[in-house]
Amino acid sequence: MRKSEVRVNGIPAGVLEETADGFRFLYYRDYAGYPDLPAVSLTLPKRADQSYESPILFPFFAGLLTEGTAMHIQCRMLKLDETDLFGRLLKTAQDDVIGNVTVHEMGENAS
Repeated sequence: MRKSEVRVNGIPAGVLEETADGFRFLYYRDYAGYPDLPAVSLTLPKRADQSYESPILFPFFAGLLTEGTAMHIQCRMLKLDETDLFGRLLKTAQDDVIGNVTVHEMGENAS
């Protein structure tokens, strides 16, 4: 399964990964316990030792993806499957995103 590190303002905040049942997001304990650091999103408030689970890619993370013509061009240039939202997220949300959250691929296939 693929996994990624989610960063807020460049600070590692947690891990987003594919599971057999969908997706899981878990804050790093140190990040969740530090009161001055913001949550990844309002829909994923900070909590330690308890993951968020979803059968689909969390809407917040899907919202980081391009849409329309820009998506088609991006997928064609990067040879990405338009329907693979998590794959697109891993390849396109490492930098130059709107907002302060970035997603960085982890594991064997990370670049």
